[in-house]
Amino acid sequence: MYKSTEELTNILKSKKSYTDFFQEEVGELEFKTIAEYLDMLLSEKKLQKNEVIARSNLDRNYAYQIFNGRKTNPSRDKMIMLSIGMGLTLEETRKLLKVSSLSDLYIRNPRDSIIMYCLVQKNDLIETNETLSNYGVDILE
Repeated sequence: MYKSTEELTNILKSKKSYTDFFQEEVGELEFKTIAEYLDMLLSEKKLQKNEVIARSNLDRNYAYQIFNGRKTNPSRDKMIMLSIGMGLTLEETRKLLKVSSLSDLYIRNPRDSIIMYCLVQKNDLIETNETLSNYGVDILE
């Protein structure tokens, strides 16, 4: 259930830093575009785009188009790869998929549950793809 605007405002006032508020309430925030949410995450996590792109194994031009808002309909796998490259939590990844208008990770789906487990374990893309492959499901690509 969503919190009221007044409740969120009171929570914000009680925090010592915006980072604390953002990390705890990101699921309550609304973002208009994928690029807007990614910019917020990059800023909050003090990440550099080029490092994230390298860790996500995405084509450089394609990834920059996502970050700049020119690519507005990336695939679910590409967004999960970007999420792994950013070191996002499971909750942040689910929010990224939601902002991207993509289907949520579903625990009853074997592939999704492996991805969820790997996100919780903070596995990198290679480790995640090895785990997916070991269980005979499609890797992220």
